[in-house]
Amino acid sequence: MTQIERITEDTLSDAVAQLVAMDPDFARALEEAGPPPLRYRPPGFETLLRIIVAQQVSLASAAAIWSRLEALAAPLEPERLLSFDEDSLRGAGLSRQKARYARSLAELLQSGELDLAELDALDDETAVDRLVQVKGLGRWSAECYLLFSHGRPDVFPGEDVGLMLGLQNLRGLAERPNGKALRASAEDWKPLRAVAARMLWHYRRFAMLPAGAEGSGVA
Repeated sequence: MTQIERITEDTLSDAVAQLVAMDPDFARALEEAGPPPLRYRPPGFETLLRIIVAQQVSLASAAAIWSRLEALAAPLEPERLLSFDEDSLRGAGLSRQKARYARSLAELLQSGELDLAELDALDDETAVDRLVQVKGLGRWSAECYLLFSHGRPDVFPGEDVGLMLGLQNLRGLAERPNGKALRASAEDWKPLRAVAARMLWHYRRFAMLPAGAEGSGVA
């Protein structure tokens, strides 16, 4: 097995092939649903801020808030955001709590206490520990950021309900597995658990498509 250091457009297909060789259920999922999308998000302040904005609101609401935030504070950089007080950020649609989270993120980056450039030199657990310094960024958010923005091959957000449902679909389980069962299954997918996560999200989406829509390419 070729060790894959980062999941990119160039390495994703090889990583999927290696995962498929580990688990025949993924081979079936690949045949039925096709390969998962990369869903890359550029690393940095803006992507982390998007994660904060999107928490516990609908996609439509998050998009509307983001548009207002861009209108208020573009370019969205730490120093620029900190030039606005909490009330101004709330006027753009952020809750009081999220306005504080956004400012926490900007303050940590501006002070250098959080250095996003150093994350690639850190192991997964240490990188997660760095990110959860930010108020409003829990372990799930940190792991998703490392998965989608840094291409980490083995981070696995084990408390993600979408992954639990994906595993239920993949295995044909009568009940949704809990986080403990999901993480136990994921042990068999090391060192490509992030690729397994992509496949589970993708297969879950495929399983939810109406009959006849399998070829739509929707991820």
